[in-house]
Amino acid sequence: MPIALWCVLVAAFLPMLSVLPAKMSKGFENARPRDPAYFAEGFRARAQWAQANGFEAFPLFAVAVGVGLWQGGDPIWIDKLAILFVLMRIIYTLCYWTDRATPRSLSWMVATASSVAIFTSPLWS
Repeated sequence: MPIALWCVLVAAFLPMLSVLPAKMSKGFENARPRDPAYFAEGFRARAQWAQANGFEAFPLFAVAVGVGLWQGGDPIWIDKLAILFVLMRIIYTLCYWTDRATPRSLSWMVATASSVAIFTSPLWS
């Protein structure tokens, strides 16, 4: 199975993992896991925002991998781009957690560009 498909599986769980540290901190009530007051500010808010953006970025990436692989894109190139996507999304989350807006935006751009490159890869094969 191509590495890119494994990256899709990893990317599916990244949004949930990005909010996990906030949910493990003091004051989290599992009976109210989406309480907006809990995620209102600071690290908790940034973790929630990272999760939301992860859910937004995932569909494009997943579809891009499917299109790239099943329309004849170079599987080795797609694997490399998929790994890049996952790494950039991890960096994106770390930047959100640490409140570093510029590197966060750069990692978002690289991750998004990698999804577009995967999607269009059959055009250059």
